[in-house]
Amino acid sequence: MSRIAVLGAGAWGTALALSLVRCGNHQIYLWSHSQRVAEEIHRTGQNATYLPGFVLPLHTPGGGIHVTGSLHEAVAACDILLLVTPSEHLRTTMEHLLPSLRPGHAVLSATKGIEDHTYLRMTEVIAEVTASRQPRPRYGVISGPSFAQEVAAGMPTAITVASADRTFAQQIQCDFSNSVLRLYTNEDVIGVEIGGALKNVIAISSGVVAGLGLGHNSAAALITRGIAEITRLAVACGGRKETLAGLTGIGDLVLTCTGSLSRNRMVGMELGKGRKLPEILAGLHGKVAEGVRTTTAALGLAQRHGVEMPITEQMAAILYEGKSPKDAIRDLMARPGRNESDSQ
Repeated sequence: MSRIAVLGAGAWGTALALSLVRCGNHQIYLWSHSQRVAEEIHRTGQNATYLPGFVLPLHTPGGGIHVTGSLHEAVAACDILLLVTPSEHLRTTMEHLLPSLRPGHAVLSATKGIEDHTYLRMTEVIAEVTASRQPRPRYGVISGPSFAQEVAAGMPTAITVASADRTFAQQIQCDFSNSVLRLYTNEDVIGVEIGGALKNVIAISSGVVAGLGLGHNSAAALITRGIAEITRLAVACGGRKETLAGLTGIGDLVLTCTGSLSRNRMVGMELGKGRKLPEILAGLHGKVAEGVRTTTAALGLAQRHGVEMPITEQMAAILYEGKSPKDAIRDLMARPGRNESDSQ
């Protein structure tokens, strides 16, 4: 039995808590930064704010899910800390839990994003915040094609756990796997995190193509060139090209670019239809489309490594400079011709 704290009670965190309960032998804590959400779950047995329609097994004979609004309580009770906060809040959450961190704690990120201004991946943020702790906690990342609603519903799903510590990755693979969730291990943390973060940016652009009504040819071209763009950046950062051909690369990209449950794709569709970004984000009612924030951070990281990212550049122009989606697509199509296998 493992004691696992799921830190973040959004849709993905709640779905992961439900999936872990299915393993049948873990003690699960679900922490919500919102006391209102924690009280709502206690009162109704559902997370109606972020994942409506799914009953959470609370206080069952086997333990069920312990929901709390106290970060210290969740951290103190558990050995594995699974971070499922929005990327912009991960550093703050780590700083707040640091006083409760003890030797033997392991930290696992399920957050897909790149930190603003520092351009750090999520495990790099974890490493930086915990740098003063000896011994350093083990850490890693889980990522892959996984809509929260489908994981919560028990639909078969395959994801990846990546860590430089192979033994830790294998432990998570064993602890998290069940009859409907299959985990593969990987040592390429960089490739896994870059793939998980950048696919959200490409998904927004895929939504733009759909919103403009440009058809399946355009969507296929964009997804294909999108994975090439993501791969260039991942390799430049030290990741492996083959990682981006797997679950956390092309797998996650195809899902997020084509699935109707994708918030990032929905944001792009609305942009393509002519709506403005603030209006679209307000309509999410507190839910996060990570690709919006990741776009500028990805460009900063790309500039640091001298990597050309034309799709991401055009998305930044649409999101933050008021460029029309039609003009962005036109400029992508007007780029000089080149060999498909060129690194840039």
